[in-house]
Amino acid sequence: MYWRRIIGVAQRLVKLAYEDTHRTLQAQEVAFLVGAELHNPHASLTIDESLDELELLADTAGLHVAGRAIQNLKQIDPATYIGSGKVLEIREEIARLDASVVIFDDELSPRHQRELEEAFGENIKVLDRSALILDIFAQHASTREGAMQVELAQLEYRLPRLTRQWTHLARQSGGGGGRSGNGGVGLRGPGETQLEVDRREIGRKISKLKEDIESVRAHRGRHRAQRDRLGVPVIALVGYTNAGKSTLLNRLTGAKVYAADQLFATLDPTTRKLELPGGKSALISDTVGFIQKLPTTLVAAFRATLEEVTEADIMIHVVDASHPNAEQQIEAVEDTLAQIDMPRIPRILALNKIDEMPELPPAPKTAEPYDAVVPISALKGTGLKDLLAEIERVMIENMEAIEVKLPYRRGDLLALIRENGVVDEETADEEGVLIRAHVPPRLAARFRDHAR
Repeated sequence: MYWRRIIGVAQRLVKLAYEDTHRTLQAQEVAFLVGAELHNPHASLTIDESLDELELLADTAGLHVAGRAIQNLKQIDPATYIGSGKVLEIREEIARLDASVVIFDDELSPRHQRELEEAFGENIKVLDRSALILDIFAQHASTREGAMQVELAQLEYRLPRLTRQWTHLARQSGGGGGRSGNGGVGLRGPGETQLEVDRREIGRKISKLKEDIESVRAHRGRHRAQRDRLGVPVIALVGYTNAGKSTLLNRLTGAKVYAADQLFATLDPTTRKLELPGGKSALISDTVGFIQKLPTTLVAAFRATLEEVTEADIMIHVVDASHPNAEQQIEAVEDTLAQIDMPRIPRILALNKIDEMPELPPAPKTAEPYDAVVPISALKGTGLKDLLAEIERVMIENMEAIEVKLPYRRGDLLALIRENGVVDEETADEEGVLIRAHVPPRLAARFRDHAR
């Protein structure tokens, strides 16, 4: 009797769990993924791996993925991207699965999107990877700066795709694009007029957002100038989304940046003070995570934020070493850094999440040379002493040698050398202090007037 009661309770719990899951899935929009295999020998991921990542993106956006389809192509179909036969096949599949969203793994042209929306029907949303990433960024932007950057990227993405929203009005205009009997002058239909109004309005919004973001950029520039005067070294954390950058920042500095096992969990840059083993300090900044096929509009919109990377003294590239596509993720990050004209600065490769691996990973083959490779676990704290030691070593090795004679009234400059540099020799006489030292490159210019 006792066991029957236990079994009955367990069965009711299972039923409740199933009903709860069923309600959750019903509340979520159901999505269907589509990928095209174009036989590109330079592709960093296979089509299945790329669709796996697209499914993670869809999940992050709050969608439930019910199925996927792959089309092998010699070339992209100019009308429907994947060909009319595959479109019919997918239309039947999404009807069977009751899907309401179709997501393509590559960016669709405005024509592709228009043709696909007509083929799938007005109740089916057609998205591409770029639109999905922009939607995720819009959900996760928590500051005014982040929201402005995402809105700019969304508007620039949508502007060439406006036509399809007004074609129904153009068709109702009764030959708006044709020639009239009034001297052959073409009359504009209401659809075309509305489209032009929309384009002008979006153009105004884009101009205003660019002005506002430029103000943010100038503000950041003033902050960087202040840092340069103080001579504080700056370290930038970069990496593929979900590599563990925020977790590492929290571990190293005691910060409380939101960190989750989720793509693009944080977007807004965070800068904290980092204490190094030798007693010196630096500033360390977390940045937005990268991903393969990151929309170019998004890279452009986040340029003000990404300048924090280009102005850094040292870059730490955080990699999820446990990920099966770690090498490809490194390549995707390096490609994005090339897009923003990343200068050649000292680079450290931090192989993160070694706690999830049975043995230490080998150093990956990368296109870019790294000054150090350090296995770590940001979550467990493993290897962080080694990482800090490498940061300090690389920082010192890349300092500039100076020899200056400072008058006693310039105690501020003497303090800058002692706080941020390495004093090799110091001699005092009646005129002042003769110092041979190594200082961070951004600080060296402060001493040119006193050089020997």
